[in-house]
Amino acid sequence: MNPGPTTLLPAAGEATTDAAARCLREGGLVAFPTETVYGLGADAGNATAIARLYQAKGRPSFNPLIAHVGDLAAARRIADFNTEAILLAEAFWPGPLTLVLPKASGCAVADLATAGLDTIAVRVPAHPIAREILRVFGGPVVAPSANVSGHVSPTTAEHVRSDLAGRIDLIVDGGAVEVGVESTIVGCFEVPMLLRPGGVPRLDIERVLGRALLQPPPDTAVDSGQPLAPGMLASHYAPRTRVRLDADRLESGEVLLAFGPDRMPGTHASATMNLSERGDLAEAAANLFGYLRALDARGARAIAVMPVPDHGLGEAINDRLRRAAVRQD
Repeated sequence: MNPGPTTLLPAAGEATTDAAARCLREGGLVAFPTETVYGLGADAGNATAIARLYQAKGRPSFNPLIAHVGDLAAARRIADFNTEAILLAEAFWPGPLTLVLPKASGCAVADLATAGLDTIAVRVPAHPIAREILRVFGGPVVAPSANVSGHVSPTTAEHVRSDLAGRIDLIVDGGAVEVGVESTIVGCFEVPMLLRPGGVPRLDIERVLGRALLQPPPDTAVDSGQPLAPGMLASHYAPRTRVRLDADRLESGEVLLAFGPDRMPGTHASATMNLSERGDLAEAAANLFGYLRALDARGARAIAVMPVPDHGLGEAINDRLRRAAVRQD
């Protein structure tokens, strides 16, 4: 398909679901809500559609994509599960956990989607709209965040439209998403490895496994190398405005991304948005990308970010903020 104007449909029953599944079957690109962020979907077995997806996002071709499926049985048709992977799938699926596993023999996902790796990233989303689209479509759908690569991830249909109108075929508007940060990614290798923090906290995963997760080698998250998993580029999630982390004061021309009930003494930001005035990390995660987008649109000299605790979902929030602070040349 070659998109003209992008169609936006409300998530209102079978007609929209059928239209989305039909668009995917015809090689189209469909943005739809998951519980984490809005995803940009393409038929995971259609290399031409996946190439269009890379083009629409401007996504680096060496960054692998997550295959979304309807249930564990569907996941086992494209990936080989060891005992620990099954434990994690049964504990957290459907939900914001992605597992990186060896490809199954006869895996139907196109090589372009796995960026030449012998592994595949797979998850079962929890959002009812995503699940219904997957059910009607009947196969795996690759679905990175529905935004131009490197921009802030989208948590509403309007975020998708502002980035991708005219580049994709269809947007399914299901309202604002709940989690607000992407899925946690765990590599199910000889020893399970945390490849990206996200919507499922590390401690919850370690509790199920009964052991600690390894950290990835430091050279897997740089732009010059091939990442082990989606979202591991150092400059990912960067708004256009410079981001200054761990701010304890506001400089001239800056806007403020705050967290918690405390206010900076003597600050008079032209714009302030508080991720969570009551210091709730789940609320902060849900607000993160939308607030970054809103502050980015103010044309300020910089976005000053107050410290966020680095436990639970705070680990994922700080990971995204650090990536947002990496400036591209």
